[in-house]
Amino acid sequence: MFDVALFIFLLTYIGVALGEVPGLALDRTGIALLGALAMVVSGVVSEKDALLSVDYPTIVLLYALMVVSGQLRLGGFYTWVALKISRLTERPAAFLLLVMLVSAVLSAVMVNDIICLAFTPILAVAMLRAGLNPIPYLIGLAVASNIGSAATIIGNPQNMLIGQVGRLHFGDFLLWCAPPTLISLLLSYMLIEFLYRGRFKAAASAVGAQHESWPSFDRHQSSKGLVATLILMGLFFTPVPRELSAMTIAGLLLCSRRMQTRQILDLVDWHLITLFLGLFVVIKGIETTHLPALSIEWLKAHGIDIGNLYVFAMVSNLLSNLVSNVPATMVLVKFTSAATPEPWYVLALATTFAGNLFTIGSIANLIVIEQAKMYGINISFREHARIGIPVTLVSMAVLMLWIWLRTTPF
Repeated sequence: MFDVALFIFLLTYIGVALGEVPGLALDRTGIALLGALAMVVSGVVSEKDALLSVDYPTIVLLYALMVVSGQLRLGGFYTWVALKISRLTERPAAFLLLVMLVSAVLSAVMVNDIICLAFTPILAVAMLRAGLNPIPYLIGLAVASNIGSAATIIGNPQNMLIGQVGRLHFGDFLLWCAPPTLISLLLSYMLIEFLYRGRFKAAASAVGAQHESWPSFDRHQSSKGLVATLILMGLFFTPVPRELSAMTIAGLLLCSRRMQTRQILDLVDWHLITLFLGLFVVIKGIETTHLPALSIEWLKAHGIDIGNLYVFAMVSNLLSNLVSNVPATMVLVKFTSAATPEPWYVLALATTFAGNLFTIGSIANLIVIEQAKMYGINISFREHARIGIPVTLVSMAVLMLWIWLRTTPF
């Protein structure tokens, strides 16, 4: 079974890294799902073990937060915030800073993918109408949402997995990860502002009426969503399991007289949840071969000790850019020491910062790029890399310095 498990694992992860299978209309989720099915059908993983392999607290937490965010989106809160920000378009540099700060803060509280999905169309229209070059702002949105999401356990899917598997305290995670996140965010703004200096303006362009589909601002529904979010943040600092707190709040939000359950659940990213489920089973399959443990021994024999936080950070970043940060995290949590929380913090920051290097590094990047196309805005791989590479290098340098400051006795 070793050869079969290894073959399915490699085929699945290569497919996830490429994002497609030539000649087929399969995406990353379809590939992960087929990989999971292959592990079960081939007998590598039993049906019972496949069910047990899923980290249900992580799935429940992700699902519940999508419901809470759905309330805010349907209530028009994200639309209202984006439109408020857009009033500053007459001051391009200040507008960029505000876009990045707001998207980073919101991404730390809600899943970063959702922030990019809600903000991109509105900002694109606002910038085109103001005669601004939309590319630095949209890349800034993606960069900031990735970086900002690293600050908390609930900022992105991979952090949720890390927080749940590592049983990390919400407050301790925030205190350790917030400083390098904030510094990286400010340095990233400075980089983008410098690289696009003199290029913030562009010829005004006509845009379509697609904004009519944006949710209009509803003060009552938005207020309800914000109150629910604040209560949830408070609960995360208590001993109550995060997934139970989140599901309780989500359940209360579904008890609405005006907002139909179907409306909210339509905004749950079932695609992402299915990707998680498939990868859990695929990882279980490769575990049956004991390959993870053998890989650790092989690396140590060749002088690569991932127990070293600096090495672990670089390996995490590299693997995240080979197969994307969520699949990479699902592999790397198997190698993360449970003795201390620091390796988990490093894993969260390194895999999240890695998402900015190339367009395929995170789902947030792809959301911004695909949404921008609807408005005639083309963000090329090269243009993104022009920003993404220096931003990632600077962010990783900040992380390395932070590791040194936190681990070196003075």
